Amino acid sequence: MPLNLTPEYFEADRQYRQARTPEEKLAALQQMLRAIPKHKGTEKKQADLKRRISELRHAGQKRRKGGTTDPYHIVSQGAGQALLLGPPNCGKSSIVGRLTHAPVKVSDFPYGTSLPVPGMAYYEDIPIELVDLPPMTPDHVPGGMVNAIRNADASLLVVDLGAPGVLEDMETLLEILAGRDIVFDRHADDQNGDDLRVGPHGLIICTKADLPKALDTFAALKELRPALPEMLAVSARTGEGLDSMMRRLFEMLSVIRIYAKQRGKPPDMEKPFVLPAGSTVEELARMIHKDMAANLKYARIWGKHAYEGQQVRSNYVLHDRDTVELHA
Repeated sequence: MPLNLTPEYFEADRQYRQARTPEEKLAALQQMLRAIPKHKGTEKKQADLKRRISELRHAGQKRRKGGTTDPYHIVSQGAGQALLLGPPNCGKSSIVGRLTHAPVKVSDFPYGTSLPVPGMAYYEDIPIELVDLPPMTPDHVPGGMVNAIRNADASLLVVDLGAPGVLEDMETLLEILAGRDIVFDRHADDQNGDDLRVGPHGLIICTKADLPKALDTFAALKELRPALPEMLAVSARTGEGLDSMMRRLFEMLSVIRIYAKQRGKPPDMEKPFVLPAGSTVEELARMIHKDMAANLKYARIWGKHAYEGQQVRSNYVLHDRDTVELHA
């Protein structure tokens, strides 16, 4: 059944993706629930929205009352947050340790990671937060971990290509999450509104690709399971495949980087502003300062989709790597 999602729903969804505080996320989710059409085709998504609203409210009440801090509640930093989850000794910590400066504990014994460990990785000049989660098994799935996965931007399901039961490990992870209504083969960015993703974007990361015959195992796995979630082979030891993993994460986040320029000065190419794809000049100005947006007259753009210094209005839609000079 077509979902017939409204522009108001997609705008609220975009605000949710841009939100960085629990309060901002809660407001966006509430707007999504108000805007979503109420019919049988959206019942599952309505239930998911209500559950996430309830979780955020409950977490806020605990903070206000001085309740126990949820160790799985990690405020997203950078352009987005990706959680690494998998069975014991699958190589999650090695990936986070290779790509970030996080104090991960890489060990040869199970359950070396007892609490979430966040660290900042980079795709080119875009910071993306990676979080190493404790091992997940059918008998050990804390409620806080499930909430974190459901509200993250992306989940990396990590399995070990050197493990004898790697296919079973992969299927077990997917079954554990599906049993909690977290799936990865439905897409919220479907422009026709005929389908809707529940939960985060997902990738299956097959580690230890440098081991003998590991790539043969990877090829066999691709033959034996559906195309989604997408699978990537990586090696934390050699770095093989990690650049591709970060590139796919960047694409999944649906964000753009914008370089600001002051009149008569070169642009700042070190720290771009990161906005949701489809953002306008006015939204960039609002991110910089609300007064800038209120007094904005026009902007000049440099980029692949404009001629050098093209003058544009506030509703001009920005593109990745645009340089923008605001005039207020």
